[in-house]
Amino acid sequence: MPGTLVRKMSHYLQPLVDNMAAAANAENAVQMAAYMRDQFPFLGIKSPERRKVLSAFLKEAGLPDAEDMPAVARALWDLPEREHQYSAMDILRRGRKKLGPEFVSDLEWLITTKSWWDTVDGLAGWIAGALFNAYPEVRAETVSRWREQENIWLRRTTLLFQLKYKDRTDAPLLFSLIEQNLDDGEFFIQKAIGWALREYSKTDETAVRDFVARTELSPLGAREALKWLNNQERKADG
Repeated sequence: MPGTLVRKMSHYLQPLVDNMAAAANAENAVQMAAYMRDQFPFLGIKSPERRKVLSAFLKEAGLPDAEDMPAVARALWDLPEREHQYSAMDILRRGRKKLGPEFVSDLEWLITTKSWWDTVDGLAGWIAGALFNAYPEVRAETVSRWREQENIWLRRTTLLFQLKYKDRTDAPLLFSLIEQNLDDGEFFIQKAIGWALREYSKTDETAVRDFVARTELSPLGAREALKWLNNQERKADG
């Protein structure tokens, strides 16, 4: 970021960074880092407290203006502790209606930087989902490009961005994306396939059952895909 923008972001974010540091808990930090396989350092702030700190900050500072949203997200992403990336996602989620089609380049950077399921899934379901719904032309171009990438997190995002779409889900697109990834043995891809199908099964049971019946899913994908429907059946049987 240019120097003037860096100073602007530092001025805006410093109270949040200070308040997060004040809420740090070293014992929690060790446990939270271990849960994430020690890939990232943590401050040790559990989600309810972290959201409380962020809400208090936003009450005072307000959401960033639309033009500043990418810089705010990137500035928080650059900080070492994982809670700052979570705060960036929460800010983006709250301000997602402000994001324009040009944000897709920033979104790709966020997905592919410090990547793990804890950030990618939130970016997929909330941010990519909202952006692609608002700008179908961006969705078409971006999904077409991301689905061909070796990067598993971009491909996982194409599988998960419709999680909240319900009856607005483009089922042919979803099924096509799943079929394209069937032979990928990566756990996070197969888990995403099952999750996407499980969520869509709450909207169209028949379509999901038919797709699972005719498609050679991995054991993980098949199990996850039908988990909700099977649970509903068990409940109905008493």
